[in-house]
Amino acid sequence: MTNLYNEAYERSINDPDSFWGEAAENCHWYKKWDKVLDDSNKPFYRWFTGGQINTCYNALDYHIENGLGDQDALIYDSPVTNTIKKFTYSELRDEVAKLAGALAAQDVQKGDRVLIYMPTIPEAAIAMLACARLGAVHSVVFGGFAAKELAVRIDDAKPKVIVSASCGIEVAKVIPYKPLLDRAIEMAAAKPEHCIILQRPMEAASMIEGRDLDWNDVIAEAKPHDCVPVAATDPLYILYTSGTTGVPKGVVRDNGGHIVALKWTMKAIYNVDQGDVYWTASDVGWVVGHSYIVYGPLLQGCTTVLFEGKPVGTPDAGAFWRVISEHKVKCLFTAPTVFRAIKREDPGAELMENYDLSNFKALFLAGERLDPDTLKWAESNLGVPVIDHWWQTETGWAIAANCLGLHHFPVKEGSPTKPAPGWNLYVVDPDNKPVKPGEIGALVVKLPLPPGTLPTLWNNDAGFLSAYLEEFPGYYKTADAGFIDEDGYVFVMTRTDDIINVAAHRLSTGGMEEVLADHPDVAECAVVGVEDELKGQVPIGFLVLNAGVMRDHDEIIKEVIQMVRDRIGPVASFKTAAVVKRLPKTRSGKILRGTIQKIADNKEYKTPATIDDPATLEEMEQALNSIGYAKARK
Repeated sequence: MTNLYNEAYERSINDPDSFWGEAAENCHWYKKWDKVLDDSNKPFYRWFTGGQINTCYNALDYHIENGLGDQDALIYDSPVTNTIKKFTYSELRDEVAKLAGALAAQDVQKGDRVLIYMPTIPEAAIAMLACARLGAVHSVVFGGFAAKELAVRIDDAKPKVIVSASCGIEVAKVIPYKPLLDRAIEMAAAKPEHCIILQRPMEAASMIEGRDLDWNDVIAEAKPHDCVPVAATDPLYILYTSGTTGVPKGVVRDNGGHIVALKWTMKAIYNVDQGDVYWTASDVGWVVGHSYIVYGPLLQGCTTVLFEGKPVGTPDAGAFWRVISEHKVKCLFTAPTVFRAIKREDPGAELMENYDLSNFKALFLAGERLDPDTLKWAESNLGVPVIDHWWQTETGWAIAANCLGLHHFPVKEGSPTKPAPGWNLYVVDPDNKPVKPGEIGALVVKLPLPPGTLPTLWNNDAGFLSAYLEEFPGYYKTADAGFIDEDGYVFVMTRTDDIINVAAHRLSTGGMEEVLADHPDVAECAVVGVEDELKGQVPIGFLVLNAGVMRDHDEIIKEVIQMVRDRIGPVASFKTAAVVKRLPKTRSGKILRGTIQKIADNKEYKTPATIDDPATLEEMEQALNSIGYAKARK
């Protein structure tokens, strides 16, 4: 049976020039491209070579010229500061043009780098768009990142100017940013010429004369700046991967392919149109915030919601329902961990009953595997499609998704449905040979990658090749493992380094997590493989229970062990689990399984720069100690 998805997918793989060239016609170009797909320097593919474009023009000025100037472009909703502020497209364009002028006054030109170290506030989005307006390359670093990690990024990007704020807010706690920024600049070999500092009322930052400039002062003196045409292949931004180990990799995003791909995804994947209210509950420091708080919705002419708060605690587990109701949100995109937190605090979804969600049409989840229990809870309580989709910092948009704007396929638990158009996805064995449907292996993408993905790493072509292209020649290595079933549905089971070998059996820890998450008392969980003298590795589980569960923990552990035995079999050798208050996570909500594994195996580990709360690692050591692991650590 043919449908719009099948047609789009076949065209995107067999005739990418026609497919993406057609999508590009919906964007504004100063000069059209000479070639849609330039494969003259494989494997460094480029999209829309010869074209000239500007991302900020396509996100703001283009819509104003087409009559959307008075439509809301951005809604800032901040329960932590008790603020709601709306910007029309004209108002946002004017703010962006003034900051672009202020940056130009500091001699920021096309190709210069600007590092942005800010919380999720309108000024962060304004700074990103102002850089795009000038053709400068922005690099957003998650606000509150440790000074050492920030220094590494400063040295790699070598920014001419750093834009920052005096502080961020975590629920009720004020996090001063300026001392971290000052220490980072002190540590870095590359020194910015100036820092532009937004003084927030909760925390006044001390300023260094001659280097630091006050945001309000430079804006007051600035002349609005027009958009600067750039090559489609020029970089728009650098985003450093939030990896848990090693030196961060500077993922590059170009201008032309990024505009075309993201604008196309807004309708094809998320099924949102011009004027719809679209909310991504994430942070501007992550790729999700880049793609779907700032750029995607504005390129499509939507109203984007920028939320400074948490799913629970600002003020309660009904916070998300309030935002959806108050701003008439049509589509929400967030991480599964957000919904697990809400479910844990309000398992009966009683707070949802206080709000009108009639405008809400779809929930998209990504960033980690969506366990069936969370999927069912969201589906039953929201009554709208709940769509798992899979993508990465490097890819910039979804590798696999249930593309609601093309064809709504039946949902299969544990699957982000099918590869999105443009993604020629395969499952291969260690010898780079495709495996049969249903067999687990490495998930790889046949080159070329579609537009909007990384063309390389910042000043590191060799690193790009070694990290992504060398292990499976002709393919992009996702570093995720899984399988594709006979219906073409993709199942992303785990990172490739989370496939464990139990007595020569290759098993997915993600598959075991699905079973644990199905227990009615379990809010969220993690499974890692630890070293075992007899079997090579054995799995151990960690359970976070729903709020209000009073049952004996040992009984719950016995039940989940039996569930794994029943569903996966004795071969899993799953015999050990512990109940913990919380799991160590990055600020974007990803569980730090690799770090947990190192603690269990008594190996040295580095506290990841991206960790949400370092105290969770101490709690994990105590939990592992209680079940006979991590004994050797002091």
